[in-house]
Amino acid sequence: MPGETYKILLFMKRRPDISIEQFRDYYETKHAPLAEKYSSGVSRYIRRYIDPQPHPETGEFTDAPDVITELWFEDEKVYRGTLAYITTSLMPEEIIEDEKNLFDRSAFRIATVVECESVLSNA
Repeated sequence: MPGETYKILLFMKRRPDISIEQFRDYYETKHAPLAEKYSSGVSRYIRRYIDPQPHPETGEFTDAPDVITELWFEDEKVYRGTLAYITTSLMPEEIIEDEKNLFDRSAFRIATVVECESVLSNA
């Protein structure tokens, strides 16, 4: 379909020994620029930092990732190739070593999405 966007989502937790502020600062100033070097074919690279909020019935939201990273692709072939690579291969050593400064690598989760948007009458 023309104009279709393909997305890979990465759900990641910070190392427990670093603060939220340290995590976000390191990601933005060191890790994101490094990752950009390896982002050929990615049309958008977005980090969405999570601020968990309590649920009114169940209480605390304790299992949230610290960040959801979105990798957007306009080209389906590049998207499928990237997805195959990141789900079957380790990242380059430079990325892995830097991730050890930042993430709980055992908590990484990878997903793809299909988006459906409602057109709201009150918009």
